[in-house]
Amino acid sequence: MSEANQASEQQTTMYDWIGGEEGVRKLVNRFYDIMDSDEEAKTIRAMHKDDLTNIRDGLFEYLSGWLGGPPLYVAKHGSPCITKQHKPFKIDQQASNAWMHCMQQAMKDVDIDEKYRDMLTPAFQRICDTLMNHH
Repeated sequence: MSEANQASEQQTTMYDWIGGEEGVRKLVNRFYDIMDSDEEAKTIRAMHKDDLTNIRDGLFEYLSGWLGGPPLYVAKHGSPCITKQHKPFKIDQQASNAWMHCMQQAMKDVDIDEKYRDMLTPAFQRICDTLMNHH
């Protein structure tokens, strides 16, 4: 890779690579549309309120900062303690798998480049592993 390429790559983040604000919003909306309709996601859909509007905004704000874009969530709510937020719910391997299924399908559906999907998948998986609390 030439030095010029490296310099320009250092200034960009995953947030930019997947389309910035619009890209993240599309991903989040697709993710919850899949969760809302996919048989495999029934268990995790049941953990959410009927109206997904607030949670769509919350995940959008969280992922915006997590992916290297504007830290919208922190600006609005302070530092996120996602473990605590998920404590009331039984998050086991099946729930983790269902969440990952929705996110992987959403990434494909909104045409995130395969190389970025390959980078994001293990990162999302680490979040899921952190949130599992069934022991």
